[in-house]
Parts: sequence; C-alpha cells; structure tokens
Amino acid sequence: TPARGQLGGDGPLVRSAGVLVRSIAAFAPIAAELRARGVPVEVVGLGGLLAEPEVADLVATLRVLADPLAGSAAARLLTGARWRIGAADLAALWRRARELAAVPEGNEDSALDAAVAERAELTGLVDAIDDPGPAERYSAEGYRRITALSRELAGLRSRLDQTLPELVADIERTMLLDVEAAARPGSVGRVHLDAFADVVTEFAESSSSPTLSAFVDYLAAAEHAEDGLEPGEVVVATDRVQILTVHAAKGLEWQLVAVPHLVEGVFPAKRRGGCWLTSVTELPAALRGDRIDLPELRLHGGEDRKQVAEAIQRHQEDFAQRHADEERRLCYVALTRSEHTLLLSGHWWGETAKKPLGPSVFLTEVADKLRDDPSLGSVVEWAERPDEEQNPYLAQTREAHWPADPLGQRREAVATGAAMVLEELARLDAQDEAADQVPGSEHGPDDDPESWAADTDVLLAERARGQQETTRVVLPDHMSVSQLVDLAADPGALARRLRRPLPQAPNTVARRGTAFHAWLERRFGVARLLDFDDLPGAADTDAEADADAEALREAFERSEWAHRTPYDVEVPFVCEVDGVLLRGRMDAVFADPDGGWTVVDWKTGQMPPESQQRALSVQLAAYRVAWASLNRIPVGKVRAAFHYVRSNRTVRPVDLLDADGLRDLLRSVPAAGDA
Repeated sequence: TPARGQLGGDGPLVRSAGVLVRSIAAFAPIAAELRARGVPVEVVGLGGLLAEPEVADLVATLRVLADPLAGSAAARLLTGARWRIGAADLAALWRRARELAAVPEGNEDSALDAAVAERAELTGLVDAIDDPGPAERYSAEGYRRITALSRELAGLRSRLDQTLPELVADIERTMLLDVEAAARPGSVGRVHLDAFADVVTEFAESSSSPTLSAFVDYLAAAEHAEDGLEPGEVVVATDRVQILTVHAAKGLEWQLVAVPHLVEGVFPAKRRGGCWLTSVTELPAALRGDRIDLPELRLHGGEDRKQVAEAIQRHQEDFAQRHADEERRLCYVALTRSEHTLLLSGHWWGETAKKPLGPSVFLTEVADKLRDDPSLGSVVEWAERPDEEQNPYLAQTREAHWPADPLGQRREAVATGAAMVLEELARLDAQDEAADQVPGSEHGPDDDPESWAADTDVLLAERARGQQETTRVVLPDHMSVSQLVDLAADPGALARRLRRPLPQAPNTVARRGTAFHAWLERRFGVARLLDFDDLPGAADTDAEADADAEALREAFERSEWAHRTPYDVEVPFVCEVDGVLLRGRMDAVFADPDGGWTVVDWKTGQMPPESQQRALSVQLAAYRVAWASLNRIPVGKVRAAFHYVRSNRTVRPVDLLDADGLRDLLRSVPAAGDA
C-alpha cells in the first residue's frame, strides 16, 4: 500500500503514516478515498469512529433499541449493507407505519418521504418493522429480510437487561458485524469495533448512570463535537494509515504526516460563538476553569457609556486574538508530528462551498518559507485563484446505485468463492448420504436419526488431527495477558484457538461474579466493570467452586495482605511489546517501604504443579512491565507475586521476564511476512 511505499528515490520505507485534520467532518471523505485506493485506514477518536460503517450500524441498532421513534436509525439498518431494502419495499413499510400511526386517509405524502429522516422520526418506522403487515405488500425477498430484521431486534430487546458492554457485544454478534469487519480486505479488521468496545467499557466504568439511553445521548454529543471527544490512549500503528484530529495527535509522531484542508475558515477554524458578553451560549469568563488565561474586562465603575462600549470592544478583540493564537499553536502541533516527511495541502473549492476558500495564512506562510529556503522542502503545486465564481462541484451531476452494493468490485470474486464453498458442502453431504446407505456402516440412519453419533465421530477425528498437525498463525495486533500465558504454556493450543476461535468453557473463577472477588472488591472499596479476558482469575488454571467462599475470605484475613492498603486495584493497562498491544488488569498494586512496588495477582485455586509455574509467571512479567511503563519507572523497581488465597501462600518468582524477555517470547512465533 502507499503507506508502505517508498518516499521517492532512495528514501526510507514508510513505517507509519497519519492524516491530521482540524475537524471530525473530514474523517469520512478522507477515509473513503484512501480505501478506494486500497489503503488500510483506522479512524481514531469517537467522533470520527461513529462514521465508520460497522460502528454506524451498531450505533443505529442501539438507537432503535433505546427509542422506538428513531426512524432515521431504522432507515439506516433497512438500507444498509446487510439488508439493502429497495425503494418499493421501503415505501410499503412507510405506508404500514402510517397505517399503524392511524394517519387519516387522503393525507398520504409521496413515497419518497420514506427516505426523509425527519419524517421517519415521527412515523414509527420501528413499529412497522415489528409488524410489517401482509406479505403481499412487499416483494418476497424484501418481506423475508424485513421479518428477519424484526426477529433479531425482538431477540435483542429480550436481552436488554445485560450490562452495556455485554449488550454491545451481543449486538455485534447478532447483526454479524464482526463477520463483516473480518471479511474486509486489509489489516484493519476489528480495529474499529474494538475501539468502540473500549469506549463502551470506559463509559460504563465512569458514568454514574451507564444506561442505554444515557450512552446514546453521549454518542450524539460526540458526533456533534467539532474537535471530537478525547480518544483516550492512542498508539501509533505501523500497518495502516491513521486519521485523527490534531488535538488527539498531541505527543504522537508518524514517519509520514499529511495535514489537509489548510484553507480559510477550516484551519484556522472560524471562531464558534462570540464573547460571553454578546452570546448566551458562552460561559462568563469568571466561571470558566481557564479564567486565569482569559482576557480580562477592565472596568472600574466610573466609565461613561462610550468608555464601556470601547472596553467591551477591546475585550471582544482580545478574545478573537486569543482564538487566533490557539489556532496557531494547534497548527504548530500538527506540523511537528512528522519524523521524516510532512505533506500540507489546501484547496479553493470544497464540495459544498458557494465561494472560493483559498489557502489559509498558515499554508501561505509555510509556502513562502519554502520558496525562500528550498533546502527545507518544496512547493509541488500552487493553484492561483480560479476565475469562476461558482463551485464547479455543485454543477456536476452525481450518480450512485441504491441500495449500494457493499462488496463493490469484489462482488464477482466473493460470489465465486461462496459458490465453491457451497459446492464442496453439497459434495460432502452427498458422501455422507451414500455412506449411510452402505450395509454394515458404523452408524446407519436408523441407529442415529439425529446424527449425534456421526457428529461425535467428526469432532473426535478433528480433535485427533488437531493434536497431530502443526498450526502456523500470525499473532494478532492485540493480545490479552491470558493469551500471553497460553503462548508460553502451549503455543500449539493458542495457535489452534486463534485460527478457529470457539467459545470458552464456563469458568467460575474467571467470572466477575465469584463470591470471593466480589467480596474483595467491596473490602477495598472498588467496583469496576471488566472485559471477559480481564476478569479476576482469567489466567488461573484451576477453578474452585464458590460454595466455600467463606473459607476463602477467612483465609485472606489471615494473610499478610489483609493488613496492607493497596495503592490501586484492578488497574487496566495497554502496553506495546514488539509491535503487539498487550492488555489486561492488575488485581492490586502495593507501595513498598523501599520505594518500590509489588503487583499482586490473587489466585483462588490450588497451586499448580511446578511444570506449569514457569508459563504462569509470564502473567506477572507482563504486569511488572506494564506498571513500570505506566509510571515511567525502571522495571527493576517493580516486584510481582501470586498469592494463593486458599493455602495462604505468596509466591514471588525471582526470574521474571523483562521487556526483552517478553519480546523474545512474542518473536518465537512467525512474523507476518513469514506466515
């Protein structure tokens, strides 16, 4: 891809690339153009993330579940990539909605109103999906799709009692969004879904009311925030182009950085609102948290009307100058994010502008500097002001197919592959039927009418084959600490799970609802939501039942840790090791008298045999490296230990891996280019 291309001549290969924009409104068109050229793209930050197709479908489902009158969200689902309801069926559904709303006869509007979001909000389109009426009103395929969507939404409504993270994961599976993301070409895969899941988890942890309706309102605010909401921790990726706002790029660097839209009114941005004296939407300066840095209105009480007006005018000008200074500082941030190559651009005509925009003062100043000193760079192209005064984009006729084909040019290849799979499945079914007719076969149709025995034979054969075969996979970009432990203990088993993910067997310790961990959270005064892989005991090898929870509590009270106060508990982390992002949570961190730290992981099961302890210690090694990274301290100042609650024994391995050791462990599996 261009992100891995060469920067001209003998320049270095591009290992990272970022596109920095002033406003989240630029995310979607830039991402679409890059994808059209085969470039893998990641949109960073919630505001732009909401425009990504799979996330937009997920959010639309959340809106439909939260608000039965969210007609525009329902229209998004109906006309989206999966269901692709056509105009005739959509118009029939619209008429059904009006029928359910008891709209008087003779007051029918055009069928095209079905596509108007404002009207859809008022007509109960979601109700029409739930009760579409007679099938003859629709095409056969359209009715099948509408009723299928209705069943899925009904199933999701029946499960609204889940926590917010569980509900979002349920929607992702039910709407097949995970399959859609995995099937997309390129290396992006689940990046956007995972990023949205992080937003959901963060909201559920930090909000005093983590309800569905509150989260939907939060997303609406993020969608309309000009600068986007705080994206959290951003990690520079090396296998895709990242698009983010300049605000979110502070402190980060890419080898190649592009800063588009350096035009008047965009960057620097127009000042939103006015002075607090003239705009009711502006908070008075004295009440703002940054009041120390704000211009001061200097009035002493003896001024006449003219002097007051002049003071207010100066005050407004000071605010305008402050805004200009902030925009210049923001531009400085954008221009200093590049390690090697910086690309700047502007334009005269935007897609919707009625008048020419032209280069901003920032782009003009940089261009003048490059002309004065060519050693700093070059002005590749500089277009003069156009002669026409009307936007040529507005005069162009645009055509598009609707509903859009989500596969586009890949349609033929995907259809061919699907046909081959169906053909092979039919051949295998024919073989099974022929085998059932053979006299003396191991399981005949009469002996096994439900095919239980046949399925068992297949599963046992697959299990035996899997134990004999060597499976080579490429490690994912994101790994949990539990997966890291599996990598150290049995790389082959981890490879098989990565190649063919299956639901995990129920584990009472891994579930947050275990009596001991719930009690321990109350004891330390903390209750936070966890991801499944981060649950207390997720890396345990032995799961004890909860029946003897009282014995575990008594055993803990006798331990050395019962008399110490943790510095922090359930500490989430994400750290990078050799290009792989490790994520997890530390049970507890204690400050030691010598100025060091001890990370403790509680184990409610029995102590494992010595042969397994080396692999399990990788969990502590990851926690140790993560805490050192979070606090920017040497790894040598961080200790780590397992405390086995039942036996009241604390194990402190002395030969834990450091960052280099974890890097060597990850490098023991094939790299992407070797797979």
